[in-house]
Amino acid sequence: MLNIARIRREPGVVKEGLRNRGEDPAVIDQVLAVDERWREALAQLETLRAERNRVSKEIGQMKNPAAREARIAEMRAVGERIAELEARVREAEARRRELLLSIPNVPHPSVVVGPDESHNVVVREWGEPREFDFEPVPHWDLGPELGILDFERGVKLSGSRFYILWGAGARLERALIAWMLDVHTREHGYTEVYPPFVVKQDCLVGAGQLPKFEDNLYHDAEDDIWLVPTAEVPLTNLHREEILPPGSLPRKYVAYTPCFRRERMSAGRDVRGIKRGHQFDKVEMYQFTAPESSYDALEEMVEHALEICRRLEIPHRLVEICTGDLGFTVAKTYDIEMWAPGCEEWLEVSSLSNCEDFQARRAGIRYRPQKRAKPRFVHTLNGSGLALPRLMIAILENYQRADGSVVVPEALRPWMGGREVIEGR
Repeated sequence: MLNIARIRREPGVVKEGLRNRGEDPAVIDQVLAVDERWREALAQLETLRAERNRVSKEIGQMKNPAAREARIAEMRAVGERIAELEARVREAEARRRELLLSIPNVPHPSVVVGPDESHNVVVREWGEPREFDFEPVPHWDLGPELGILDFERGVKLSGSRFYILWGAGARLERALIAWMLDVHTREHGYTEVYPPFVVKQDCLVGAGQLPKFEDNLYHDAEDDIWLVPTAEVPLTNLHREEILPPGSLPRKYVAYTPCFRRERMSAGRDVRGIKRGHQFDKVEMYQFTAPESSYDALEEMVEHALEICRRLEIPHRLVEICTGDLGFTVAKTYDIEMWAPGCEEWLEVSSLSNCEDFQARRAGIRYRPQKRAKPRFVHTLNGSGLALPRLMIAILENYQRADGSVVVPEALRPWMGGREVIEGR
C-alpha cells in the first residue's frame, strides 16, 4: 500500500509511476479528494472534542443549577455533532483504505519504462544452448515415454492442468526441493521455515494478493481460509503487526510450499505439458530489510538464484522487467529464464522483487533502528529459489539423450541416491 503522505507530497510522481505501468492515474485524485474530506472532518471532530472536554470541566465547577442545565443541553447537541463527525471520519477512512488497496506500487526510478513484456531487457546470459545430434523432444512427450509423467491420471484425479509424477520423476522433484533448501540454508544464510499451506484473509491482504487477485485464489468459504498461491504470502505475514527490535535486520527466510492458483488469467495459454498448472511446487526466498539496504539485498537474492542455475549447468538469462510488466506489489523485478530446447522457449524459473514498504504498510511490519527510536516500516523482498515445474522441464529437455533417457545433473546426484540416469520402464 502506498504511503498517503507520499501521495499528498508528490502526487505528480505517483501519477507518473502509475502511467508508466499502464494504469489510470485518476485514482490518485480520488484518493486525495477522500483524504481531504477525512482531514476536514477529523479537524472539526478534534475541535469539538476539545470543546466538550473543556466545557465538561467547566460544568463540574458551576454552582447555578439553571446555568449548568443549559450548558449540559448545549453539550448534548455537541455530542450529536461529534457522533456525526465520527461516522464521517470512519466512512472516509474506510473509503481511502479501499482505494489505496487497489493501487499498485510505484516503480523504482531505475526500472525501464515500457508498456509490456516486449520491453523487458536481457541483462546478461550464461551458457550456450546445447547442440543436439537428434531432434530434442518436448517434456510432454519425453516424460510419459520415460514413465515418470502421467497426464491422464492427473486429469482423472483432479481435472485439467493436473498431472502425476511417478518413480524417478517424483524423486527428482523431491531432490530439487531438498537440494535448493540445503544450498540456501547452508551457504546463503537463510533460515528454513515450514509454514501452513492455508492462510487467513488478512494475510492475503497484507501480501497484496487481495483484493486484486481474488478470482485466481482457492478459498474455503466455510472456514474462511485460503490456499497459498505462493510461500511469499505466509512469509510476509510472519511478522505482521510486529515491531522488530534494533539489530534484528536483515531477516532471511526460505520455505518450500506447494502453490495453488486457478490460472483464470491464463485461460487458453500453455495448455500442453506442465508449464502452467493449478498446483505446483516452489522454494521461496524472502528478506525483511532496512530501507537503505533493500536494493543491495535484491542483488544478493538474484545471485543466490543464479547460483542454483549455474550449478545445474543449464543455459539461462537474467531479465530486468519493465514498468508495464511489473507485478502489483513490486517496485523492481528481475526474472531468471532457462532455455528449454524441446519447447523451444525461455521459461521463467525465478522472479525476484523488491516491494519496498508496500507490503509492510499493508501488514503493519515495522522495526526500530535504535532503542527508543520511532518505528519505521521495513522493506520486503521475495524471490523464487527456484520454482518448479519449469525447472523440471528445463532439466528433462536439456539433459535428454537420443535413446530417450535423461542424465541427472551432477549437483543433484547425492539427493537422488547417487542415481546418474533416468531411463524408461
